[in-house]
Amino acid sequence: MPRTRRTPSPSPSSTETLADTGPAPGRRVAVIGAGIAGIACARTLAQAGHEPTLFESGERCGGRMASVSSPFGGFDSGAQYFTVRDERFARVLKLTPGLCRPWSANAVRVLDPHGRVAEAALRRPEAHWVPVPGMDALARHWVEPLAAQGRVELQTRVVRLERDALDDRRWQLRTEGPQGSVHVHSGFDQVVLAIPSTPAAELLQASSLAPEFVDRLAQVKVAPCWTLMVAFPQAPQPGLPHLGPQWNAALSTHHRIAWLSRESSKPQRDPIERWTVQASAAWSEEHLDDDPKRIAAKLLKGFAEVTGIRAEPAHAEVYRWSHAKTHVPLGRSHLWDGAAGLGLCGDWCTGHRVEDAFLSGLEMALAIA
Repeated sequence: MPRTRRTPSPSPSSTETLADTGPAPGRRVAVIGAGIAGIACARTLAQAGHEPTLFESGERCGGRMASVSSPFGGFDSGAQYFTVRDERFARVLKLTPGLCRPWSANAVRVLDPHGRVAEAALRRPEAHWVPVPGMDALARHWVEPLAAQGRVELQTRVVRLERDALDDRRWQLRTEGPQGSVHVHSGFDQVVLAIPSTPAAELLQASSLAPEFVDRLAQVKVAPCWTLMVAFPQAPQPGLPHLGPQWNAALSTHHRIAWLSRESSKPQRDPIERWTVQASAAWSEEHLDDDPKRIAAKLLKGFAEVTGIRAEPAHAEVYRWSHAKTHVPLGRSHLWDGAAGLGLCGDWCTGHRVEDAFLSGLEMALAIA
């Protein structure tokens, strides 16, 4: 029999609303998914006097605002930078001065489809911003107060949503933890799914819930992305000519490679030459289930063709993002059924940028609160 555990309770927008019913202050809200959208939603709810709990299937929070370590320094394995276009996002970032720094990416566009570099400066009127010392720093900072209050459940995968066995006006979540442990978290007034559109639809279908939401989610299209991370400690030290090209980032039309960035060029990063290489959506889709060693070899070849760097890296690893770049968004910031107490948010609602995720989570919370 599964063990039952109640999670302890600590002592304006583009939207579609199916019912204009919201919770009174102090209601308990389960937020499934601790990426930027989920964190933004949960922290906004907490600031409004509600009691959110974040459920995250992975070992860390932040979603694609991810950084991984290596013996040669860190890599931003997901989002490479973010931009700021909405005043609400700008105001929140100003609350932690110094946490995010502008990155002079010196970016180019690789125009030649065969890999030979034709450099054309990318003129961007907006700044590229990166948290320091890694992209995950912003999410870790935002989630820290929630974690300190016991409102974050890591390595907890929600497998079913259902009405509370003791109070059918509320929700309970059936979850799986490490080593297959099973728990039931109960007593929630509202539930928010802040996860990618495909897993959200699968969870709703497994729970026999919200077929109208499932139909909407079927229209969303999000592409995967294979990411390669390589390090060259044999490269010249800072102040001397770089190994390879003089640019630090590039958009590419190479059939395998969509984006490259020199990690060591970002502010407050380790100086050892390191590159993050993101595969194109079409190539990632085609090779989604390939062996990681084969993926690494093919992306290394594409990397050499684009950059001219043919040295053997001392470190090379790949990571697969199953849900990365939104091609067809939902078209509104979130979905919310106030009568049922069920909502959905995420960057896929309006795009794939970090700011899209933040605004979706924020507006989801405002709809509830």
